[in-house]
Amino acid sequence: MTGVGRNLTDLLVFIGKRLLQLIPVLIGVIVIAFVLTHAIPNPCSIWVPKAKPAALQACIDYYGLNHPITTQFYDYLSALASGNLGNSPPPDNAPVLGTIIAGVPATVQLVLAALVIMILVGIPLGVVAATSSGKWADHLVRIFYLSGWATPTYLGGVLLAVFVGPALGLPTKGDYGGSIPFPQYTHMPVLDALLSGDLGGFVNALSHLILPATALAFLNMGIATRMTRTSMLEVLPLEYVKTARMKGLSEFTVVYKHALRNALITTVTVLGITGGTLLSGTIVIEDIFGYPGIGKFAFEAITNYDVAGTVAIVIVFAIAVVVANLVADILYGVLDPRVEWR
Repeated sequence: MTGVGRNLTDLLVFIGKRLLQLIPVLIGVIVIAFVLTHAIPNPCSIWVPKAKPAALQACIDYYGLNHPITTQFYDYLSALASGNLGNSPPPDNAPVLGTIIAGVPATVQLVLAALVIMILVGIPLGVVAATSSGKWADHLVRIFYLSGWATPTYLGGVLLAVFVGPALGLPTKGDYGGSIPFPQYTHMPVLDALLSGDLGGFVNALSHLILPATALAFLNMGIATRMTRTSMLEVLPLEYVKTARMKGLSEFTVVYKHALRNALITTVTVLGITGGTLLSGTIVIEDIFGYPGIGKFAFEAITNYDVAGTVAIVIVFAIAVVVANLVADILYGVLDPRVEWR
């Protein structure tokens, strides 16, 4: 077997093992989420607070809340095995699975846009901080990313929506508020507009995405910047970088072509993991900007005591984090050939 074939086989075996490890993780997540969400004494009294006793009892019977929690858990697992994540509470009674599927593309678009901003802004700032270590530029960069870390999610989103958006003439709502004028191939408006060749639609879709993506990226910008700065500080003193300088190469070539290439291995790996953790930020950001994704649905499910929706969102987020970690491990192996798939 050739080296390429062997590496591919090792990679597939590695992915298979990691996916098998997902099973006990999901079981643990489902058990914890189910027990915690069912700690509410009687959610029907919240869903239908002014209902007559007969209507209240009908709600309890319909959702099986009068059964022991072990029976409810068994019923939930049975439904889950058939692809049924349950229904939202009255008055909607909408299937949770359908709502999540409808919101996933928008949230994926938001997370990807935030990652792009983190890469385009965070990595160059990390390089500037490393090459100016101890100088005023380094201090300014650190103040910038520490401000992002220290700013509460809701506060950063509100400040952008109230002050930055109107000042720049950007929409403060992530939703179109009407029908999308181009075909929806992926249900990601920015990408669909590009695929349709609709330049006006692309600009419009992008304008609705800028504020929520910027808010989500700013709050996590420190990860890309700090990792790049730390990695660059480790790489810049190495002999091959000094040799590149001695050859008379420009400082830009030395820093960005030689040093940054190796420094990015750790940064890209960490950003891969961050893609999963960014989902937690979408819960608040999507609600602030009225963005139609699963983060907004998660916020509504929690505030409305939607037990089925909350458990389903926890499961989806857990899968996303595990998959993001898997992608990060794969990227690390691709960027560093010395790493073996195990």
